[in-house]
Amino acid sequence: MQIPRRKSEELRRKVEGPFHITEEGFEHMKEKLERLKLALPGYIIETQRTAAFGDRSDNAEYKDAKSRLTRTHFQILRIQDQIKRAVIIPSGQNTSGAVQLGSAVVLQIGELRKTFQILGAHETNPTLGRISFQSPLGTALMNHKKGDTVTVQTPIGPQKYTILEIK
Repeated sequence: MQIPRRKSEELRRKVEGPFHITEEGFEHMKEKLERLKLALPGYIIETQRTAAFGDRSDNAEYKDAKSRLTRTHFQILRIQDQIKRAVIIPSGQNTSGAVQLGSAVVLQIGELRKTFQILGAHETNPTLGRISFQSPLGTALMNHKKGDTVTVQTPIGPQKYTILEIK
């Protein structure tokens, strides 16, 4: 039988290794950290105010305020950790000729042409063509060159992707 874990224990687990992010994403992360730090004193005051209402076990306002305060503390710790581990993905022209982090790759998929940008997991948005280098497609594309064909196993079977251009 597995011992249940508290959510806070899961949030405290230390993630190791580099945190790949673009310069723009890094700036957004720093801005979010500053917003959270500015909001923290207000959350502390609100928690103290609602604690004064009496019995905390039946005090829904206190529980909400305490939850918001705890969540903010964990977000601050998580972002600070990510900033310490950040590795900025270089922007600009890809001169290596191979797919790497930050590359924009034009692919031929059957009759379709699609462009994907290879980024870190934190900034992915497949609907906008931003995929992680750790995704099945991103992993398959890494270090391949223009003209290469890669095969990726999908839910509907193997899919072939031909690299038409690397930017």
